[in-house]
Amino acid sequence: MQVGVWIPNCRHLATPEVIRHTAGRAEQLGYDSVWVSDHVVVPHANVVNFGETIFDPLVTLAVIAGATSRVRLGTTVLIVPYRNPVVTAKMISSLDALSGGRVVFGVGAGWLAAESAALGLPFAERGAMTDEYLRAMRELWTSRAPTFAGKYTQFDGLVFEPKPVQKPHPPIWVGGHSKAALRRAVEFGAAWHPINRPPEELRAGVAELARIGQARGRAMPPALTLRNDIRILRPGQSAPPSAHAGRVLAGEPAALLEQLGELADCGVEHLVLEFLAPDGRELDEQMALFAERVRPRLR
Repeated sequence: MQVGVWIPNCRHLATPEVIRHTAGRAEQLGYDSVWVSDHVVVPHANVVNFGETIFDPLVTLAVIAGATSRVRLGTTVLIVPYRNPVVTAKMISSLDALSGGRVVFGVGAGWLAAESAALGLPFAERGAMTDEYLRAMRELWTSRAPTFAGKYTQFDGLVFEPKPVQKPHPPIWVGGHSKAALRRAVEFGAAWHPINRPPEELRAGVAELARIGQARGRAMPPALTLRNDIRILRPGQSAPPSAHAGRVLAGEPAALLEQLGELADCGVEHLVLEFLAPDGRELDEQMALFAERVRPRLR
């Protein structure tokens, strides 16, 4: 199982210093990847969840790319309808080229109606927009003479360079756990990428991916990846509240290994960890504890 670290580009630890340090520390400790999240604006009702400051995910990954040399650079997830697909395709292909082919393009359709409204987007059409935008981006990344005619975007008679280093394009990981997300993962995804789902939901999702894939003629279903909140506990400590709904991985190292073994049994190939920490020092300690006392014993 590969393991990545969520970098706090939002919530209470979102500062340039913490972002740069955490990314470099993750590479130093041997993690496989680093990840950032996406929101453009924060409705007042959601400040408690996101914090007030959110650094743009692709700008943040560009900074991290320049400060690292090995770790994969992922979005968990980029909300596809929020940005013009030609511009997004350009930013992703540029980041992939400049980083030496390290990008993982985690995607989602979005869930926050007030944020969509602030961006002038039809919330009810976010799924259709996401599908069309992903098709348009694939065309730009793979065709020498890209052309596309859709409801939301059209282009023809242009040159699109640079192409991504990764061929045919950076791997697409599809977030969410709805029926639409699973269908989208089969159509577009190298991987399914839910958040904080327990083993029984992961197994059910994998079975549904296989069913949809068979019906659509896909030989191999998407891989299973997972983002999960985690807290390594010391004796007598209790788990803090989750940053999201769903299951938190929490416990002393031995207990965590049991929980992680369950995820491995479900087929999780890449686990992205969001360490629940009150400050940057504790975040650093949690990352080191996992790298030194838990990861060497993962199967």
